[in-house]
Amino acid sequence: MKKGKKIYEGKAKIVFATSDKNLVIQHFKDDATAFNNQKKDVIDGKGILNNRISEHILTNLNQVGIKNHLIKRLNMREQLVQHVEIIPIEFIVRNIATGSLTKRLGIEDGTVLEYPLVEYCLKNDELGDPLISKEHILAFKWMDDFEIDFVNNELARINDFLQGMFRGVGIKLVDFKVEFGRLEKNGKKDIILADEISPDTCRLWDATTDKKLDKDRFRKDLGNLVEGYQEVARRLDILHEQSNIRPLKYSKPKAVKFKKK
Repeated sequence: MKKGKKIYEGKAKIVFATSDKNLVIQHFKDDATAFNNQKKDVIDGKGILNNRISEHILTNLNQVGIKNHLIKRLNMREQLVQHVEIIPIEFIVRNIATGSLTKRLGIEDGTVLEYPLVEYCLKNDELGDPLISKEHILAFKWMDDFEIDFVNNELARINDFLQGMFRGVGIKLVDFKVEFGRLEKNGKKDIILADEISPDTCRLWDATTDKKLDKDRFRKDLGNLVEGYQEVARRLDILHEQSNIRPLKYSKPKAVKFKKK
């Protein structure tokens, strides 16, 4: 599939057209940003890891019936994906209180929530991705009731699957952010999962030590970001390719006992 002109560039990815109008190439950059783009850096190898981890997760989600835009990974930095119309909302699922939630509401960091909390944010960098309600979504016709219910059901299924996947390798899924898009097919528009699922978009803590293995390492200067992402990839047993990423010493974690909620 020949790569065409650039049609979109975000903070972490570039999207290129292809000879097929229904398909685009998604390129993962090494750029790291935080605090609404106020903190920036370029971290060698980050894009390679996000590409590989996201491909693994989206492939597994597709196998359990959660449709998403991934067609296949093309190389170390790029994926072939379906061209969708992105819904301008970020969907956040929280299992443990941390980050902006604790700051807004004064909740103790690390509080395990009785049930997953779903939040909606308007996807707008200039406005700082503000928190919005279901009523805002309906009032401004970003989605209708049926679409919101569908996405909420998909979020619950994604959360269950990801929690199980990460729990099996000794990682807590603290929270995650996803995006959905509309895919036009046979004169009808379906909603499918899009963008990426990676340590850039999830908070992932070691199940025994609460060591951060996600972008909080960059946000809070907690250590080498690539080493955290690489540990996630190694635990998922997907880091087999030669790359310019320096190998990280790793031993498989011992079995972890989880307390019932």
